[in-house]
Amino acid sequence: MAFFAKLKESLKGVRERWSGGISKLFSAKTFDAEFWDSLEDQLIAGDTGLDFAEETVEFLKDEAKRRGLKTPAELKNIFTEKITGELNAVAGMGKSFDLSKAPLVLLMIGVNGSGKTTSAGKLATMYKVQGKKVIMAAADTFRAAAVDQLKIWGERSGVRVIAQGQGSDPAAVAFDAWKAAESSRADVVIVDTAGRLHDKHNLMEELKKIHRILLREAGAERLETVLVLDAVLGQNSVAQAETFNNIIPVSSIILTKYDNTAKGGVVISIARKLRVPVRYIGLGEGAEDLNNFDPSEFADALMETERNS
Repeated sequence: MAFFAKLKESLKGVRERWSGGISKLFSAKTFDAEFWDSLEDQLIAGDTGLDFAEETVEFLKDEAKRRGLKTPAELKNIFTEKITGELNAVAGMGKSFDLSKAPLVLLMIGVNGSGKTTSAGKLATMYKVQGKKVIMAAADTFRAAAVDQLKIWGERSGVRVIAQGQGSDPAAVAFDAWKAAESSRADVVIVDTAGRLHDKHNLMEELKKIHRILLREAGAERLETVLVLDAVLGQNSVAQAETFNNIIPVSSIILTKYDNTAKGGVVISIARKLRVPVRYIGLGEGAEDLNNFDPSEFADALMETERNS
Protein backbone atom coordinates (compact mmCIF):
# COMPACT_ATOMS: atom_id res chain seq x y z
CA MET A 1 0.00 0.00 0.00
CA ALA A 2 1.33 3.46 -0.85
CA PHE A 3 2.47 5.57 2.07
CA PHE A 4 -0.27 8.15 1.53
CA ALA A 5 -3.06 5.57 1.49
CA LYS A 6 -1.70 3.76 4.52
CA LEU A 7 -1.12 6.97 6.42
CA LYS A 8 -4.58 8.25 5.60
CA GLU A 9 -6.10 5.01 6.85
CA SER A 10 -3.95 5.00 9.99
CA LEU A 11 -4.72 8.59 10.92
CA LYS A 12 -8.47 8.16 11.23
CA GLY A 13 -8.25 8.63 14.98
CA VAL A 14 -6.15 11.76 14.55
CA ARG A 15 -8.68 13.30 12.18
CA GLU A 16 -11.58 12.45 14.48
CA ARG A 17 -9.84 14.26 17.34
CA TRP A 18 -8.74 17.47 15.68
CA SER A 19 -8.26 17.48 11.94
CA GLY A 20 -11.74 16.21 11.20
CA GLY A 21 -13.05 19.00 13.37
CA ILE A 22 -10.86 21.45 11.52
CA SER A 23 -12.14 20.22 8.16
CA LYS A 24 -15.68 20.85 9.35
CA LEU A 25 -14.68 24.32 10.52
CA PHE A 26 -13.50 25.20 7.04
CA SER A 27 -16.97 24.44 5.71
CA ALA A 28 -18.34 27.42 7.63
CA LYS A 29 -19.99 30.09 5.54
CA THR A 30 -18.31 33.15 7.04
CA PHE A 31 -15.24 34.34 8.91
CA ASP A 32 -16.46 35.22 12.37
CA ALA A 33 -15.10 35.17 15.92
CA GLU A 34 -16.52 31.70 16.51
CA PHE A 35 -14.63 30.29 13.50
CA TRP A 36 -11.28 31.71 14.59
CA ASP A 37 -11.72 30.73 18.25
CA SER A 38 -12.75 27.19 17.30
CA LEU A 39 -9.80 26.83 14.95
CA GLU A 40 -7.34 27.86 17.65
CA ASP A 41 -8.99 25.52 20.17
CA GLN A 42 -8.81 22.58 17.74
CA LEU A 43 -5.14 23.18 17.07
CA ILE A 44 -4.32 23.33 20.77
CA ALA A 45 -6.36 20.16 21.40
CA GLY A 46 -4.32 18.42 18.72
CA ASP A 47 -1.06 19.22 20.54
CA THR A 48 0.43 21.53 17.95
CA GLY A 49 1.48 23.80 20.78
CA LEU A 50 0.02 27.12 21.85
CA ASP A 51 2.51 29.23 19.88
CA PHE A 52 1.76 27.48 16.60
CA ALA A 53 -1.99 27.69 17.18
CA GLU A 54 -1.93 31.42 17.85
CA GLU A 55 0.53 32.17 15.06
CA THR A 56 -1.41 30.12 12.53
CA VAL A 57 -4.72 31.80 13.29
CA GLU A 58 -3.13 35.23 12.89
CA PHE A 59 -1.43 34.14 9.67
CA LEU A 60 -4.70 32.87 8.21
CA LYS A 61 -6.52 36.03 9.22
CA ASP A 62 -3.90 38.08 7.38
CA GLU A 63 -4.04 35.82 4.32
CA ALA A 64 -7.83 35.99 4.14
CA LYS A 65 -7.72 39.76 4.28
CA ARG A 66 -4.80 40.12 1.86
CA ARG A 67 -6.36 37.82 -0.74
CA GLY A 68 -9.89 39.11 -0.29
CA LEU A 69 -11.23 35.66 0.56
CA LYS A 70 -14.89 35.34 1.44
CA THR A 71 -15.25 31.88 3.00
CA PRO A 72 -13.12 29.59 5.20
CA ALA A 73 -13.18 26.92 2.46
CA GLU A 74 -10.87 29.12 0.43
CA LEU A 75 -8.30 28.93 3.25
CA LYS A 76 -8.13 25.16 3.55
CA ASN A 77 -5.27 24.66 1.07
CA ILE A 78 -3.40 27.59 2.57
CA PHE A 79 -3.69 25.95 5.99
CA THR A 80 -2.36 22.66 4.58
CA GLU A 81 0.56 24.49 2.98
CA LYS A 82 1.28 26.17 6.33
CA ILE A 83 1.63 22.77 8.03
CA THR A 84 3.82 21.42 5.23
CA GLY A 85 6.00 24.52 5.27
CA GLU A 86 6.56 24.30 9.03
CA LEU A 87 7.79 20.73 8.69
CA ASN A 88 9.88 21.19 5.56
CA ALA A 89 11.68 24.12 7.19
CA VAL A 90 13.62 21.59 9.27
CA ALA A 91 16.65 20.24 7.41
CA GLY A 92 16.47 16.49 6.80
CA MET A 93 12.77 16.21 7.58
CA GLY A 94 11.52 12.88 6.23
CA LYS A 95 14.89 11.99 4.67
CA SER A 96 16.55 8.61 5.03
CA PHE A 97 19.78 8.25 6.96
CA ASP A 98 22.91 8.83 4.88
CA LEU A 99 24.88 5.59 4.61
CA SER A 100 27.57 7.03 2.35
CA LYS A 101 30.07 7.22 5.21
CA ALA A 102 29.95 3.66 6.46
CA PRO A 103 29.70 2.33 9.03
CA LEU A 104 26.93 4.68 10.10
CA VAL A 105 26.08 4.39 13.80
CA LEU A 106 22.47 4.83 14.85
CA LEU A 107 22.36 5.35 18.62
CA MET A 108 18.77 4.63 19.62
CA ILE A 109 17.59 6.43 22.74
CA GLY A 110 14.23 6.95 24.46
CA VAL A 111 12.18 6.14 27.52
CA ASN A 112 10.60 2.83 28.44
CA GLY A 113 7.76 1.81 26.16
CA SER A 114 8.51 4.24 23.36
CA GLY A 115 9.06 1.47 20.81
CA LYS A 116 12.82 1.95 20.65
CA THR A 117 13.91 -1.69 20.40
CA THR A 118 11.13 -2.42 17.92
CA SER A 119 12.23 0.54 15.81
CA ALA A 120 15.82 -0.73 15.91
CA GLY A 121 14.62 -4.09 14.64
CA LYS A 122 12.54 -2.51 11.89
CA LEU A 123 15.48 -0.42 10.72
CA ALA A 124 17.71 -3.49 10.67
CA THR A 125 15.14 -5.40 8.63
CA MET A 126 14.73 -2.51 6.21
CA TYR A 127 18.46 -2.19 5.60
CA LYS A 128 18.87 -5.96 5.27
CA VAL A 129 16.19 -6.02 2.57
CA GLN A 130 18.10 -3.25 0.81
CA GLY A 131 21.18 -5.46 0.73
CA LYS A 132 23.07 -3.60 3.44
CA LYS A 133 25.31 -5.24 6.01
CA VAL A 134 23.91 -4.52 9.46
CA ILE A 135 25.09 -5.11 13.01
CA MET A 136 22.93 -4.52 16.08
CA ALA A 137 24.22 -3.91 19.59
CA ALA A 138 22.17 -4.96 22.63
CA ALA A 139 23.41 -2.17 24.89
CA ASP A 140 20.34 -2.29 27.12
CA THR A 141 22.07 -4.59 29.60
CA PHE A 142 19.76 -3.65 32.48
CA ARG A 143 17.01 -5.96 31.26
CA ALA A 144 17.55 -9.46 29.93
CA ALA A 145 14.22 -9.19 28.10
CA ALA A 146 15.53 -6.28 26.06
CA VAL A 147 18.52 -8.30 24.88
CA ASP A 148 16.27 -11.25 24.04
CA GLN A 149 13.91 -9.00 22.10
CA LEU A 150 16.75 -7.60 20.00
CA LYS A 151 18.09 -11.12 19.37
CA ILE A 152 14.66 -12.15 18.08
CA TRP A 153 14.72 -9.25 15.63
CA GLY A 154 18.22 -10.34 14.62
CA GLU A 155 17.07 -13.89 13.95
CA ARG A 156 14.08 -12.68 11.92
CA SER A 157 16.12 -10.38 9.74
CA GLY A 158 19.36 -12.34 9.57
CA VAL A 159 21.31 -9.58 11.31
CA ARG A 160 24.20 -10.18 13.71
CA VAL A 161 23.56 -9.01 17.28
CA ILE A 162 26.46 -8.12 19.60
CA ALA A 163 25.48 -8.81 23.21
CA GLN A 164 26.98 -9.49 26.62
CA GLY A 165 25.55 -10.68 29.90
CA GLN A 166 22.95 -8.82 31.92
CA GLY A 167 24.54 -6.07 34.00
CA SER A 168 27.58 -5.71 31.78
CA ASP A 169 28.88 -2.31 30.69
CA PRO A 170 26.55 -0.92 27.95
CA ALA A 171 29.32 1.27 26.58
CA ALA A 172 31.54 -1.80 26.16
CA VAL A 173 28.81 -3.50 24.12
CA ALA A 174 28.53 -0.44 21.91
CA PHE A 175 32.32 -0.34 21.50
CA ASP A 176 32.46 -4.03 20.55
CA ALA A 177 29.72 -3.53 17.99
CA TRP A 178 31.59 -0.62 16.41
CA LYS A 179 34.79 -2.65 16.17
CA ALA A 180 32.88 -5.59 14.66
CA ALA A 181 31.28 -3.30 12.11
CA GLU A 182 34.59 -1.68 11.28
CA SER A 183 36.40 -4.97 10.76
CA SER A 184 33.58 -6.54 8.75
CA ARG A 185 32.95 -3.39 6.68
CA ALA A 186 29.32 -3.16 7.74
CA ASP A 187 27.14 -0.39 6.41
CA VAL A 188 25.30 0.43 9.60
CA VAL A 189 25.47 -0.26 13.34
CA ILE A 190 22.24 0.06 15.32
CA VAL A 191 22.84 0.47 19.06
CA ASP A 192 19.85 -0.19 21.30
CA THR A 193 20.11 1.41 24.74
CA ALA A 194 18.18 1.09 27.97
CA GLY A 195 14.69 2.55 28.00
CA ARG A 196 15.92 5.00 30.52
CA LEU A 197 13.66 7.39 32.36
CA HIS A 198 14.70 10.91 31.48
CA ASP A 199 14.76 12.01 35.13
CA LYS A 200 17.17 9.28 36.27
CA HIS A 201 20.59 10.88 36.60
CA ASN A 202 22.70 7.69 36.67
CA LEU A 203 21.06 6.29 33.56
CA MET A 204 21.56 9.56 31.70
CA GLU A 205 25.22 9.52 32.68
CA GLU A 206 25.51 6.02 31.23
CA LEU A 207 23.94 7.25 28.02
CA LYS A 208 26.42 10.11 27.81
CA LYS A 209 29.27 7.61 28.22
CA ILE A 210 27.97 5.49 25.33
CA HIS A 211 27.63 8.57 23.15
CA ARG A 212 31.12 9.79 24.09
CA ILE A 213 32.74 6.48 23.15
CA LEU A 214 30.89 6.17 19.86
CA LEU A 215 31.69 9.78 19.01
CA ARG A 216 35.37 9.11 19.67
CA GLU A 217 35.42 5.93 17.60
CA ALA A 218 33.09 6.73 14.71
CA GLY A 219 33.37 10.51 14.52
CA ALA A 220 30.55 13.03 14.36
CA GLU A 221 29.96 12.44 10.65
CA ARG A 222 29.12 8.78 11.26
CA LEU A 223 27.03 9.10 14.40
CA GLU A 224 23.27 9.71 14.45
CA THR A 225 21.57 10.03 17.81
CA VAL A 226 18.03 8.83 17.15
CA LEU A 227 15.37 9.68 19.70
CA VAL A 228 12.35 7.39 19.56
CA LEU A 229 9.18 9.06 20.81
CA ASP A 230 5.75 7.66 21.55
CA ALA A 231 3.36 9.96 19.66
CA VAL A 232 0.50 8.99 21.98
CA LEU A 233 2.09 11.07 24.75
CA GLY A 234 1.63 14.33 22.84
CA GLN A 235 3.26 17.28 24.58
CA ASN A 236 4.91 14.93 27.08
CA SER A 237 6.90 13.56 24.14
CA VAL A 238 8.03 17.09 23.35
CA ALA A 239 9.17 17.53 26.96
CA GLN A 240 11.08 14.24 26.76
CA ALA A 241 12.75 15.34 23.56
CA GLU A 242 13.86 18.63 25.08
CA THR A 243 15.29 16.84 28.12
CA PHE A 244 17.22 14.30 26.07
CA ASN A 245 18.50 17.01 23.75
CA ASN A 246 19.94 18.82 26.76
CA ILE A 247 21.91 15.71 27.69
CA ILE A 248 23.28 14.75 24.27
CA PRO A 249 22.58 16.33 20.89
CA VAL A 250 19.60 14.60 19.26
CA SER A 251 20.03 14.55 15.49
CA SER A 252 16.97 12.58 14.34
CA ILE A 253 13.58 11.44 15.60
CA ILE A 254 11.38 8.42 14.98
CA LEU A 255 7.73 8.83 15.96
CA THR A 256 6.07 5.55 16.90
CA LYS A 257 2.45 4.51 17.50
CA TYR A 258 1.18 7.30 15.30
CA ASP A 259 -1.71 5.14 14.17
CA ASN A 260 -2.91 4.89 17.77
CA THR A 261 -2.89 8.57 18.68
CA ALA A 262 -5.31 11.44 18.44
CA LYS A 263 -2.57 14.00 19.13
CA GLY A 264 -1.77 14.65 15.50
CA GLY A 265 -0.13 18.01 15.93
CA VAL A 266 2.75 16.77 18.07
CA VAL A 267 4.97 16.37 15.02
CA ILE A 268 4.58 20.10 14.33
CA SER A 269 5.40 20.97 17.92
CA ILE A 270 8.53 18.82 17.81
CA ALA A 271 9.69 20.38 14.56
CA ARG A 272 9.22 23.92 15.86
CA LYS A 273 10.79 23.48 19.29
CA LEU A 274 13.73 21.21 18.51
CA ARG A 275 14.44 21.84 14.80
CA VAL A 276 15.28 18.13 14.61
CA PRO A 277 13.99 16.10 11.65
CA VAL A 278 11.39 13.37 12.05
CA ARG A 279 12.84 10.84 9.63
CA TYR A 280 10.52 7.89 10.14
CA ILE A 281 7.01 7.32 11.42
CA GLY A 282 5.71 4.06 12.87
CA LEU A 283 2.27 3.00 11.68
CA GLY A 284 2.06 -0.53 13.05
CA GLU A 285 3.92 -3.45 14.62
CA GLY A 286 5.17 -5.21 11.49
CA ALA A 287 8.70 -4.94 10.14
CA GLU A 288 7.33 -3.12 7.11
CA ASP A 289 5.44 -0.56 9.22
CA LEU A 290 8.26 1.98 9.41
CA ASN A 291 7.96 4.61 6.72
CA ASN A 292 9.82 7.74 5.75
CA PHE A 293 7.88 10.68 7.10
CA ASP A 294 6.54 12.78 4.22
CA PRO A 295 5.35 16.25 5.34
CA SER A 296 3.19 16.86 2.27
CA GLU A 297 1.43 13.51 2.46
CA PHE A 298 1.09 13.91 6.20
CA ALA A 299 -0.70 17.25 5.84
CA ASP A 300 -2.91 15.92 3.05
CA ALA A 301 -3.82 12.81 5.01
CA LEU A 302 -4.80 14.84 8.04
CA MET A 303 -6.94 17.19 6.00
CA GLU A 304 -8.35 14.41 3.80
CA THR A 305 -7.17 16.03 0.58
CA GLU A 306 -5.60 14.46 -2.50
CA ARG A 307 -2.72 15.64 -4.66
CA ASN A 308 -2.76 15.38 -8.42
CA SER A 309 0.79 14.12 -8.64
